[in-house]
Amino acid sequence: MTPARAAAADPVQVIDVAELADWSRALPAPEETARRAAASALAVGMAPAGAIVSLALADDETLRRLNREHRGMDRPTNVLAFPDGGRAGPEAGAALLLGDVVVALETATAEAARDGRPVADHLSHLVVHGVLHLLGYDHDDDRMAEEMEALERRALEALGIGDPYAPVPGAEEGVG
Repeated sequence: MTPARAAAADPVQVIDVAELADWSRALPAPEETARRAAASALAVGMAPAGAIVSLALADDETLRRLNREHRGMDRPTNVLAFPDGGRAGPEAGAALLLGDVVVALETATAEAARDGRPVADHLSHLVVHGVLHLLGYDHDDDRMAEEMEALERRALEALGIGDPYAPVPGAEEGVG
């Protein structure tokens, strides 16, 4: 399957999206939702001009395989990011490939339901989180986690999405 190509908010940044699972059964326009979220993350994360991100809207089986092969964990997860090291193409001025972000349909929709959040909002959060990883942000310690979460909040706020870390009234407690 050839990924769809579309310009992000910054016309120099390109975001490729491949829908590998039937995300449209969970929300309308999943590719556009993911593309907008990635563009917002690229903006707040101050990505270089010409940055390219590849997004795969996949399923739990795919994430389980990738998680096992790359992290030694034989279970699905909600999102994985695979930084490409920011390789530019061979020609001068070529776009900068940041890497790939892969999101699992079943895990993401179950988490959204558990947390009382719209699937589109949770997909946006997972994409923002993954793209920020591609830009070098991480949550290995408290300081880094606070910085990354602040950027996630800014990127989501720009999309009209509330704080993903704030408790939702009526959602299960102790989850997150």
